[in-house]
Amino acid sequence: MSTRPEDVFQAVLDAWNARDVDRFASLLAPDVEWYDLGMPHPPVRGREAVKAFGHAVLAAFPDFEYAVEPPLCVAPDGSRCVAVWRISATHRGVLEPPGFAPTFRRAVFRGVDVLDFRDGRVCRILTLFDPVAAAEQLTGLVLRPPAGSLRERLAVLLQRGVAFFARRRR
Repeated sequence: MSTRPEDVFQAVLDAWNARDVDRFASLLAPDVEWYDLGMPHPPVRGREAVKAFGHAVLAAFPDFEYAVEPPLCVAPDGSRCVAVWRISATHRGVLEPPGFAPTFRRAVFRGVDVLDFRDGRVCRILTLFDPVAAAEQLTGLVLRPPAGSLRERLAVLLQRGVAFFARRRR
């Protein structure tokens, strides 16, 4: 297999979308580190931990689809690539950990992955997206009230109260 970053990235993408977690993990360095805002306790370190996370995600979201939006940007020295993506998934199974029950709601959201390479394998993944937007779609809850709304004003008052007591404890 090619060790060009764009080819390795494509292989990673293909393995993930094929739900082949073992092949996905084989494309990673043994000491891979993956920081994803969707993880319960990021970062995940090592292939086995990545596989466990992958199995958990695919069990909770069996129709998970990860699509890359061109262009894929690669550093001139081949050490890093950046991909803008769109994920769509329906929450159909328990998400472990922490044990979130399925909502059967579908979410579509965008984000960015930054992948670092070493010796033809991915050694670090940084996944950035808006977890609040994803959570709102999956739960049906409005976690960010509209600007100027009563809910926003109440949230600000609550935050100010918490900050007041936090300052007094110092």
